[in-house]
Amino acid sequence: MSPPVETGSVLSPVTADDVDLAVRLAVGVLREAPAAGWDGKAGSLEWDCWETVEHLADDLFYYAVQLGPQSPPLDTHVPFALSEKRPGGPANFLFADRNAGPVGLVQVLEACGALLVAMVRTTPPQVRAHHASGVSDPEGFAAMGVVETLVHTHDVAEGFGLTWTPPSALCSRVLTRLFPEAPAGADAWLTLLWATGRAELPGHPRLTTWRWDSTLRS
Repeated sequence: MSPPVETGSVLSPVTADDVDLAVRLAVGVLREAPAAGWDGKAGSLEWDCWETVEHLADDLFYYAVQLGPQSPPLDTHVPFALSEKRPGGPANFLFADRNAGPVGLVQVLEACGALLVAMVRTTPPQVRAHHASGVSDPEGFAAMGVVETLVHTHDVAEGFGLTWTPPSALCSRVLTRLFPEAPAGADAWLTLLWATGRAELPGHPRLTTWRWDSTLRS
């Protein structure tokens, strides 16, 4: 299915189709990365490219399972155990098998993305679940999954020197949902990079701390 489009000045909501689109585009770019270099730094992050994709897959899995229980907890996440592979590395619920190489890593990302797509598509919109940035609904978890996918693919693409420019309409929808205070009028992708501390915006210095707002929108 095609992603929803903007109509007039009103943006359509973030949907499962948006998650599917973001993950498919990300997978397409990551498959272009050479087999060597996955232990190199991912853009401005302190993680390497492998860890960053592994973290992204874990994020998508995390957002999906928050929506899974019949009565999701509102004060904490579903209690999968977190662990780190190294001090300073990402704390994940799951890890990819290194023996499977980059091809296997990208498959893990695809699978976790498909899980979030399915959960957003089938979870009733009135369901609420915990997130540290505010109790959210399926649309909110879809938007968080899209942002994680877009910006972490940017990190890895930067590490490998690959080109990555996601659709402007997709960036606009997640900005509206999660960053309602972001400046208007600039390129949506650049604004999303600015809102996540990855770029300067004309008239706005690069952020050193940032946080989205996953609470409900009227």
